Amino acid sequence: MSVDHVKEAESSGEEEAATMLAAATTVRYYSVAPGVRLNVRSGPGTSYDITRTLPEGAKVPIYCQTPGTSVSGYYGTSNIWDNISNGEFVSDAYVNTGSDGYVADRCS
Repeated sequence: MSVDHVKEAESSGEEEAATMLAAATTVRYYSVAPGVRLNVRSGPGTSYDITRTLPEGAKVPIYCQTPGTSVSGYYGTSNIWDNISNGEFVSDAYVNTGSDGYVADRCS
């Protein structure tokens, strides 16, 4: 089979903007440390109320990250807290992001 003529589709500026927005809003899910039931807190620190506890084997989305209370956990010591839902945070020391630093935008 041969192709004599291939024409690339041209995209409009609106389509490009929509594609860029979709890429920018893509959320990755990360595994919680093995064997850990992780406390979810109402803010980025251990002084905030526990809103729920994630079961072992949970995966969490990270929408943004912010500094808070320093915690020593399965993946070392970190003061980074991961926003996993509106008003819900977990310590990054228990989330396997593959990095000791920020992997998402800072929360505003």
